[in-house]
Amino acid sequence: MTMEMKDSGSVVLTAYHPPPPARIPGMEQSFVQDIPPSHSPTSRKSLSRCRRINRMLSNESVPPAFSRSNSQASMDSTSMEDFWCEVESIKESREDGSEEAMLLEFKPADEGELEAEWLQDVGLSTLISGAEEEDGQALLSTLTRTQAAAVQKRYNTYTQTLRKKNKHTVRDVRDIFGTSDSSPTYETVPVSPVSSNGIQLPGQKPVWKSVSSKSCLDCGTDKGSPSITEELSYDVSFSESITVLPKTQEWPKNQRFKKEDSALPKFVVRKSRFGLTEVGDLSPDDMKKIRYLSLIELTAFYDALGVELKRNRVERVRGRENGLFGVPLTVLLENDQKKVPGIKVPLIFQKLLLKLEETGLETEGILRVPGSASRVKNLHQELEAKFYEDTFDWDQVRNNDAAGLLKMFIRELPSPLFTVEYLPAFITLVEKISKIKLQLQALHLLIMLMPEANRDTAKAFLQFLKKVVANEGKNKMNLWNVSMIVAPNLFIYKGKRANQQEMQAAATTAHIVRLLIRYQDILWTVPSFLISQVRKMNEAAMNNSKRQLMFDKGVRKLLRRKTMERERPERPEGAVTFPPYLQSDIPEGVIRVYAPLHSKVSMAIQLNSQTKAKDILARFHCENSHGSSQNMRGQIQSLHEIGGNIGQHCLDPDAFMLDVYHANPQAEWVIKPKAS
Repeated sequence: MTMEMKDSGSVVLTAYHPPPPARIPGMEQSFVQDIPPSHSPTSRKSLSRCRRINRMLSNESVPPAFSRSNSQASMDSTSMEDFWCEVESIKESREDGSEEAMLLEFKPADEGELEAEWLQDVGLSTLISGAEEEDGQALLSTLTRTQAAAVQKRYNTYTQTLRKKNKHTVRDVRDIFGTSDSSPTYETVPVSPVSSNGIQLPGQKPVWKSVSSKSCLDCGTDKGSPSITEELSYDVSFSESITVLPKTQEWPKNQRFKKEDSALPKFVVRKSRFGLTEVGDLSPDDMKKIRYLSLIELTAFYDALGVELKRNRVERVRGRENGLFGVPLTVLLENDQKKVPGIKVPLIFQKLLLKLEETGLETEGILRVPGSASRVKNLHQELEAKFYEDTFDWDQVRNNDAAGLLKMFIRELPSPLFTVEYLPAFITLVEKISKIKLQLQALHLLIMLMPEANRDTAKAFLQFLKKVVANEGKNKMNLWNVSMIVAPNLFIYKGKRANQQEMQAAATTAHIVRLLIRYQDILWTVPSFLISQVRKMNEAAMNNSKRQLMFDKGVRKLLRRKTMERERPERPEGAVTFPPYLQSDIPEGVIRVYAPLHSKVSMAIQLNSQTKAKDILARFHCENSHGSSQNMRGQIQSLHEIGGNIGQHCLDPDAFMLDVYHANPQAEWVIKPKAS
């Protein structure tokens, strides 16, 4: 169920909570984080009030099901004291008028509407309209067994609902998937790895590089981390890797969180011969397909685990259309891009992060110790008036006040940074999934689902939090401290007063933030099996287009006329037009690389099994070391794969080029600066 929101003067965790007697993880042992005193009356008031909350929610007042004797101290109120003090601070800032009251309005879902919205969100609206469109067919043709079962299940529910309502005739699921049995199954079967080139190779094992310090992406290498390292594979979809779950399986009742950083396992993602791809390395069109596939895969993943994927349905999000605080991220970016073209993170957010990184990382209790409420309120108003005029004096801003403004910016977003639609899914991945590896995989797909503006802003924020934790020796803020302070700012917004159920979810949200901070380098990497599916989608779409052109007489006549007039067909966005003398037939295994910013703009390169993208970059740099253009100097150059079965792909320097070439022989290869 979704918590109701009535009283705008307080706060509530909005999340899906399972009915009793289900329990969520707690804490292995308690600890009390001393809160340095503040000279302001408001801070003293906050301290006393948050302690009253802790007494109210202490073990003596907890129902027997959650008593210390039954749960082995899985939940101790003092262990979450920082969390609840932050909640109280948020409440007081709203009561004194420094933050505007904006409520998200939820609308109930009629039967079948959730499934219809899901089909639209995954790019399969054609199944609802009944149209035979290429994009939907291309997407369906790339799905794995478990992904197809997830789509099939939602489409079945949707069509059954329409029949009950006596609506128009719908397509039979067997016409879409070519199956005789519409019941999805999840028995484990041998799965052939899907290579990053989009071609499924039966029985072929993934090829890994030899282990070295630079051949993998690892998370969890901080001091005190466990010595055992677990490897994550991106070659096979997460849902296909799930083993059969017994029908009577229950999650461990005594599952607990350990607050020590060393309790989190160390994961490593080995680089395949195609390297790793970050979210910013793909074109917007391909990232749109990644989002479609991620939602299908997340649904299939939850289905395979026997967990219900809950989503909120927001009817209206009210926000300001101008200013800095309380403005939707997309609106902020549209305004900021008029000043700084191509910017991906709002200027005000960047400036607050920069201020704290320059002067506040070593401040003891940064983020936890509140600034002056009156100063923060005045700074808020002054920023609104002076920021875009470049007349605001940042030297006057104290570090704790800057931290307060940063958290206020996040809280005042009209829609939560991690999107209100999927907040229940974030909560569920911890409440219902016991293994951290599986939690991380679900979290990974949720990150891939985020809108671009939210994802880029969240990335900047988490990178800052990682720097805060790295300075623990001076600021006394370890990973768990930071997670407790940040969690209520990300996962709490206005409604009723917190109660015992919210207290349980408090530990859950803090654990989610801890996973986000610790494993962020993994979370910004696009799983290779999703890239494989995007390649196959693009290939299927191109094949469909070719077939359509063959039977379209009007288009054939137009092409014949264009050929006679020697007009070139349109090229994909970002593609490079080579001079005629460079467009002659190129032998197998030879690529022609174009570098518009170098003095030598083109070079034919013979590939072998060991040629990497960085080798090609080094060769161009050597050839052009004295004649490169002034614009190129100081910029980081990358090799890009453009066209063919991919829109645009910035290649990992360690990618083996012969493998990439075989995956996309129709691509063009361009050296240019990597998008920031």
